[in-house]
Amino acid sequence: MKKTGSFLTVYALEQIGVKYTFGIPGVHNTEIYDELNNSEIIEPILVTHEGGASFMADGISRTTDSIGTSVIVPAAGTTHAMSGIGEAYLDGIPMMVISGGTRRDTGKFYQLHQLDLEKLVGGIVKKYYLIEKHEDIIPTIYEAFETATRGEPGPVFLEIPVEVQMFRGEVDDLPEYKASVPKSTFTEEKIQQAVELLADAKKPGIYVGWGGLNAAEDLEKLAEALYAPVATTFQGVSVFRANHALHTGVGFGASALPAAKKTFADCDCLLAIGVRFSELATGSYGMAVPENLIHVDINPEVFDKNYPALLSIEGDSGEVVNAILKALENKGFKSKRDRGALEALISKEKNGYRSTWMKEKKQDLVSPGFFFSSLRSQTPDDVLMVVDDGKHTFLTAELFPVHTPGYLVSPTDFNCMGYAVPASIGVKLGNPDKTVVTIVGDGAFQMTCMELITATTYGLGIVVFVFHDGELGQISQFQKIPLNRKTCTTLGNLNVEGVAMATGANYLPMNNDHEIDEVLEKAFHLAKGNVPVIVDVKIDYSKKTMLTKGVVKTNLSRFPLAEKARFIGRAVKRNVFG
Repeated sequence: MKKTGSFLTVYALEQIGVKYTFGIPGVHNTEIYDELNNSEIIEPILVTHEGGASFMADGISRTTDSIGTSVIVPAAGTTHAMSGIGEAYLDGIPMMVISGGTRRDTGKFYQLHQLDLEKLVGGIVKKYYLIEKHEDIIPTIYEAFETATRGEPGPVFLEIPVEVQMFRGEVDDLPEYKASVPKSTFTEEKIQQAVELLADAKKPGIYVGWGGLNAAEDLEKLAEALYAPVATTFQGVSVFRANHALHTGVGFGASALPAAKKTFADCDCLLAIGVRFSELATGSYGMAVPENLIHVDINPEVFDKNYPALLSIEGDSGEVVNAILKALENKGFKSKRDRGALEALISKEKNGYRSTWMKEKKQDLVSPGFFFSSLRSQTPDDVLMVVDDGKHTFLTAELFPVHTPGYLVSPTDFNCMGYAVPASIGVKLGNPDKTVVTIVGDGAFQMTCMELITATTYGLGIVVFVFHDGELGQISQFQKIPLNRKTCTTLGNLNVEGVAMATGANYLPMNNDHEIDEVLEKAFHLAKGNVPVIVDVKIDYSKKTMLTKGVVKTNLSRFPLAEKARFIGRAVKRNVFG
């Protein structure tokens, strides 16, 4: 049979379960868009910028069973999309990026958008594919899908030249997608070694990242069996329920909350699951890890990079945790740890830390403690929280308890500002019946706020809280401590209400602590009308997070003595004399 490349492309995308595509049509992909218009399964979403398209695709992948997919043009469309592609790559998020390609059948050079896309995207995708034959389209898309979703997930990039899209070519059949079954990579011997280490430990601890998400249910059972406190990475903050009695918070080093610091202080065996011990997760590598480290990850490349493991187990976290749990049960293991005392300590320290953020209510600013307390009380357990990169990220991680596994998403290792608004659009499209909340700083908001036109156009009632302080808050605080200066961190005068008017969103101001409850209630009511809501939060950033204090202290401690003296001396001089 003869079929166009665009037909074959859309057919294959339907087969692998794509529900939405994100992008902008152009001369190099218009045939694919025309075919998408014929699909009864896939809805193509028009965005304002291809960077927003890749962030939306990221949001789909993180919160649904479908793979986030972008359909873009080469050159400018690709470079625009690369921020979101890079975020997916470093955060381990599956994504499919389909780009049109310049014609290869004319022999002409210096075509519009003609670039070497393989070289351009090579460093931020798991694999690049060039499809030059009609018969290769369906099997290549199926292979790319498995590449994106197997092992440590990540983005793949497919270039389909214009002539392949437009013209018909001979294909033998239209095969259905049948997923291959991945084989387990760990051995029973390693599981038994892990069980022996955990059973012999007096005070074991669990440290889990986003890679442990599919083990969430068994993780709770394992923690309860071991009587082990559980800390998470920033990306994995929602992997273990914050309302579980053994949850301690993000990290356990100098940047961690008191509950984690105290319960992990004498940890003698650490089970690390789906983590890479990256800079952000460890508070600039400020965590002390015990010698008995069991490191579980699906990607063997992460082992022994920053912290040497006594035992490394390559494998899917869900399978490994389940195997460890069953082996402990078969062994008849019973922890001798005082679970009541451990849980009481965690509860006491959590409540004590939270209270430091909730003292006297302010008349002129919004206090993070009161804001997040009210937000938690006014949202369901399964609220989907999307945050951006900035000071608000760490405030959310410290002060907003996430009660449903996987329901807080944020940019992490790529750490891209401008992520949250478009990502929350993808999240809402994929979860139309869920409450979707966005927390974004005013600096990051300015980068992608116009994407709210997309939310308005498609009737998406997301609630966007803009933490508005007129600065790049996190970097401003990092500058203030040692430098007593703010260089290029003071923003222009952003009119948030003007953005709402321009994008068709509802607008609400929140000026002080006494307005929090009422404004939140009104915002969620307005969002039920399927129109986005922007809440302009006059945030008080004066109190530092544990991350800010911990990272500064950790990094300074590593400076050579002479440089440490110079930095401290300069800080004292500038803070005393100006």
